Amino acid sequence: MTQHPIRTARADDADALGVVMFRAIHEGASPYTEAQRTAWLARPNRGPDWADRLAAQFVVLAAPDAITGFMTLTPAGHIDLAFILPDARGQGLFAALFARIEAEARRKRILRLTTHASLMAQPAFARQGFAIEHHETIEIQDHRLARAAMSKSL
Repeated sequence: MTQHPIRTARADDADALGVVMFRAIHEGASPYTEAQRTAWLARPNRGPDWADRLAAQFVVLAAPDAITGFMTLTPAGHIDLAFILPDARGQGLFAALFARIEAEARRKRILRLTTHASLMAQPAFARQGFAIEHHETIEIQDHRLARAAMSKSL
């Protein structure tokens, strides 16, 4: 696995994280159609509501130069966001980000991690020991997107 410089996010990273999320959804190969991707996220998240959402979570990011990926953990043990730019995929970055998230969860004595994983993210979460609890479909702007509720006991 390649070494990845991982750090906790700062408040001034919020808009850049919104761009990473947008690019991760819209660029590269995906099992979702262009219409589904646009319904999921039409434009990068930014502004006070986005900053507040991130500020309420433990956020780690990879930034060798620019930010290439990030992952978030809520106080309840839910991995809310996990996004990696297409060019940075397949290099162990997901595992590196997750290692920091899992360490923080253990430090906080969280016993179980949960997530709602997209079709793209399910294999990466499975490699980290998550199991699918059930498959689900969400509807966003008349588009149906498949995902899975997954969990891991610590």
